[in-house]
Amino acid sequence: MNEKEIKTALREIPLGGFRFYQQIGSTNDTALAWATEGAPDHSLVVADEQLTGRGRAGNTWYTPPGAALALSLILRPSTEERNQVSLFTALGALAVCKALKEYGLPAEIKWPNDVLIQGKKVAGVLVETVWMGIEIESLILGIGLNVLKTAVPTADKLSFEATSLEHALNHPVDRIDLIPVLIRHLIEYRSILGSETFLLEWQQALAFSGHTVLVWGEKQTPTTGKIVGLGSDGRLVLETKQGELVEVHFGEVHLRPANH
Repeated sequence: MNEKEIKTALREIPLGGFRFYQQIGSTNDTALAWATEGAPDHSLVVADEQLTGRGRAGNTWYTPPGAALALSLILRPSTEERNQVSLFTALGALAVCKALKEYGLPAEIKWPNDVLIQGKKVAGVLVETVWMGIEIESLILGIGLNVLKTAVPTADKLSFEATSLEHALNHPVDRIDLIPVLIRHLIEYRSILGSETFLLEWQQALAFSGHTVLVWGEKQTPTTGKIVGLGSDGRLVLETKQGELVEVHFGEVHLRPANH
């Protein structure tokens, strides 16, 4: 994978800018720095290898060379989008699901930010913000996607079982072909962010829907309940054994099937 090949693949995608790195610390960190320098909307950072890639809650994201997609898209939110920041993680996850569907792979979203195929994690989304005073100036939407088998860490480094597109399809996938498909769906879903269609597709893609899960986090009391859907702002709605509906707030939360 090199810059010329990726640029050729992205020639019909309306990007604000593009930077490729053979090796990098973190695409999100690089995109954050570029955003503060004035990078235009839809500027994209792609790396072949990440040395210090990260997921949510301070977790590391394994990105060995030649095996995965590691990219970050810089977004300059509109006034309306600034009031919908909590939905941008779902935007990334839905775009991944739609891209994988083109490869014949049905995917699900483990709320709020992981994408699963065959019940195993194949991708993660990390959204970070750049502030100007009290206003959000830009958003960085980072996506890590396991493409080849060698992208999957060993079991001792996993908190949730993982897989790759190569595992699921039984053949390798060209990462360069996948990039424009993913970015195209990111742009498409952004145009309907927060709409009934957006929320409906997110709800239909929820992993473990109708099943009992355990949700916990630093600022969340551990809660067990059956997933019944999403609130109007994308919060996860659980039904407890007592029949009470509980909304799970966004934040550094973790979700597992109750019997996991």
